[in-house]
Amino acid sequence: MGNITIRELAQQLGLSIATVSKALKDSYEISDATKKKIVSLANELNYSPNPYASSLRKQQSKTIAVVLPEVADSFFSLAINGIQEVALAKGYHVLFYLSHESFELEKKAINHCNNGRVDGVLISVSSETRDTAHISGLRNKNIPVVFFDRELEGYSAPKVVTNDYECGELAAKHLLDKGCRFPVFLSTSDALAICQNRFSGFANEISSIQNEIATYPFIINCSSDRNIYDQIASIIEKFPAIDGIVASVEKLAIQTLLVCADQNISIPDRIKVLAFSTLETAPLLNPSLTTISQPAFDIGKHSAETLITMIEKKRHSITDDYKAVLPSSLNIRKSTQ
Repeated sequence: MGNITIRELAQQLGLSIATVSKALKDSYEISDATKKKIVSLANELNYSPNPYASSLRKQQSKTIAVVLPEVADSFFSLAINGIQEVALAKGYHVLFYLSHESFELEKKAINHCNNGRVDGVLISVSSETRDTAHISGLRNKNIPVVFFDRELEGYSAPKVVTNDYECGELAAKHLLDKGCRFPVFLSTSDALAICQNRFSGFANEISSIQNEIATYPFIINCSSDRNIYDQIASIIEKFPAIDGIVASVEKLAIQTLLVCADQNISIPDRIKVLAFSTLETAPLLNPSLTTISQPAFDIGKHSAETLITMIEKKRHSITDDYKAVLPSSLNIRKSTQ
């Protein structure tokens, strides 16, 4: 027997196509007894839905886009896995776009999504992004957008993030508890909400030693378009009192470790180092790296689930002020002991 269609299944059961379709999607509108009868026959006849026919009827592409600033960071690698897991389970294809921290590339990617190629967009904005017109253009065409990890501060749209402010406080408290008196926060952007929130929490916690920190810059921006290694080496040379470093992103931590190794600066005796990172090899580094690790896989998974719910359900509870906050965790290792 060839592939049975939903129409043929409905005819054999003496039911409407709509009823059979809803039952196979486990709709609350169909009674359990009817669902059981429909599913039983569908399994018996090896019925398999045609996703292409379904997407054509709904004028959907069954494709979502994911716009990322980079993939070298382990966070985004894990987030991609979470997104893919949900997309595959729901029958969606995924298009990936890399902005390489460039607003212009991000804008081009979003504009490419604006032609009906995708049903929805997941985005983690670049460090250069300030303007929101390209995002608004998507939503004007009823293409849902969900921010994950990096959001646009003040822009109303669903977001899936972690508790960055509290983690900034946690990082500072840990270094202070370990005896640091001149800790600094290294950032890659003075505009990204994720960096601002982490630093704000950090600054709030070290306000207890405000008189001392007034003598040195306790936040330092490392420009992503310049050599990070040289910037960190210059910072350590210029401010020798620094005894603790919080790296807001993974690449800053790796370059800090390299600088200290090259200059024979002992970690943690001379400088303690903590990073926001999901690096799986953190325990294997020398010294092993203390991290605040974000639930990257779960953030990717939850953001994809949120987006697909917005795509598929006319009635859902996800509003523009929806914000899911998945907490991160502190993993103490030798770099701060």
